[in-house]
Amino acid sequence: MVLTPHALVSQLGYHVSSSLEVQAQKIIKNTKGFDKFSKHIITLHEDLLPLKGFISFSNSVDKLKIKCDIIALNSESVEEFHKIVQNWSAKYKVEIQKVNSSTYYIVGH
Repeated sequence: MVLTPHALVSQLGYHVSSSLEVQAQKIIKNTKGFDKFSKHIITLHEDLLPLKGFISFSNSVDKLKIKCDIIALNSESVEEFHKIVQNWSAKYKVEIQKVNSSTYYIVGH
């Protein structure tokens, strides 16, 4: 099962609109091998929520970003966030790009 633009928008908690669906379509096209790992994106999103982490659309590039609110977390939780992201990336062979201490971009398979 591959996430459709509509499903991606709604399952990441956005209010569904045509502009967000267009943005989701661009992200899907811009993400190498999206169909190979798309069904695991929502699971990662849900796993990160207790750590003040989430997956969202980037405002600056057509990519999904994985982010956490470092200010709200202690150092152990920040380490756990990075561990979960790294393990997910390795398990599903997803290339990620570290942007800063609290953000990654999902590059593709």
